[in-house]
Amino acid sequence: MNRPVKLLSVGALTLDTILRVETLPTHQGKFIASDGIQIASGMATSAACAAGRLGAEVFLWASAGDDAVGDQLLAGIEAEGVDCDFVRRVEGARSALAAILVDAHGERIIVPFYDPKAQADPEAVPVADLSGFDAVLVDVRWPGAAALALTAARDAGCPAILDADTAPLEVLERLLPLASHIVASETAARIVCGHALNPETACADLASRTDAFVAVTGGAAGSWWHDRSAGCVRHIAAPKIKAVDTLAAGDVFHGAFAVGLAEAMPIEQALRFASAAAALKCQRFGGRLGAPDRAETMAMVAATWPV
Repeated sequence: MNRPVKLLSVGALTLDTILRVETLPTHQGKFIASDGIQIASGMATSAACAAGRLGAEVFLWASAGDDAVGDQLLAGIEAEGVDCDFVRRVEGARSALAAILVDAHGERIIVPFYDPKAQADPEAVPVADLSGFDAVLVDVRWPGAAALALTAARDAGCPAILDADTAPLEVLERLLPLASHIVASETAARIVCGHALNPETACADLASRTDAFVAVTGGAAGSWWHDRSAGCVRHIAAPKIKAVDTLAAGDVFHGAFAVGLAEAMPIEQALRFASAAAALKCQRFGGRLGAPDRAETMAMVAATWPV
């Protein structure tokens, strides 16, 4: 392809306050952070920024309040080169916030707040025809917009990718049938298929419920994907790294997978590309700010899966 692939990312836009602590609190009290940062983020937004660093032309469709936080969010994302013309500003609404603690092992606690007024269902996608996009990626945080975008993407004949993460069962059941490609977290797969299932079995179960491509991510354990041509679930090991911060690793994975799919990479290659990008992110503190560029990602792919 002679031009950058063009992606639409749909969903969460939040102002994240990320604090680094030695251990995650297990009781009430005051805890002193060793590092901290405040950035514009959110699932779809982090995926959009990651895809942009990997060479895609990315547009964000999200919803924010008409407040000062919303102004700060747009400025932060536009600085990453993501087009924010589709971001909706809702009069009288508050923009989304998230407080996040990250421990010395890279694990985290996330406490987000979404104003229902800002998250109200939109009436239509912001562009009538999505055929000009090479892929559409949605998260589960703005379900009304996600449903519209997935439907419009499939109607336009472009990949309709669902980042299926922790959400109420009714949200997942609403969005799963609309996607052409589902990349689910282990938690989301268990919400839908049963909490006792391991990722491999959950992947097979989820694939039996849809005609879409299905993969389930398991962090350091790698990812599983259902190969319909062979009728089995295959596994891709994650690169071996020492995690510093796993925050936004899944979002980076989804952004990179969308880029790979839009570039017509074979599925296994796209998943390796995504896994490499997510692993590199985990080695850096700061959520989505740790997303790698194209050269770093390709080097990780070559080192992890040599030809």
